[in-house]
Amino acid sequence: MKAQDFIAAVAPVAVQLRREVSPVFASVRIAQAALETGWTLNKWNNLVGFKVGSGETNAYWKGNYYYVGTWEVYDGKRKDIMAAFRAYDSIASGFRDQDLLFTGWDNYRLVCAAQTPEEQCRAFMKTPLKYATDPDYAEKLLSIMDTHDLKAHDEEEIAVLSAEDANKIILFLSAAYMSTTVQEARDEFHRLANELRKASGQPEA
Repeated sequence: MKAQDFIAAVAPVAVQLRREVSPVFASVRIAQAALETGWTLNKWNNLVGFKVGSGETNAYWKGNYYYVGTWEVYDGKRKDIMAAFRAYDSIASGFRDQDLLFTGWDNYRLVCAAQTPEEQCRAFMKTPLKYATDPDYAEKLLSIMDTHDLKAHDEEEIAVLSAEDANKIILFLSAAYMSTTVQEARDEFHRLANELRKASGQPEA
């Protein structure tokens, strides 16, 4: 699958979940999905290499799983293995299940606390139980992010307000604008209206 097609399919989901307060930056999520799958949208909708683990089901994982060949690094050597991975109804369910892992287990506190995508990539390998056994995991994520300009998708997270809702609020601000002759107040109403336009992805007036 071409990288641009993979990104086009995954980015909207990653951005939307981030807007819903996911701890994972959209850029990091896309990069991780690409690295874990080799730029492939698998039929199990597991794009983050999430193994069955404890087997405890939740709102996003119903207990379905599949076996597939993968590899791990042990004592500095790569070893091919078979492992059981979780299967999901949708890509979003897989990502949300991963979010439950990150937010519900103190092991991933640094991942959730990361202030930048770069910091978050490195945090995967700074946890007591690392997310991956590949010692180059973080650097590979960073390389994918840089090569494909994935941080541009983090900027999309800013537009968290729909244009429809923004314009409804602007109507109320317009009424306040018209009801006053104080220039400072009018300037502030105008500024707020433009902030709403920017937040919803609309041009300023």
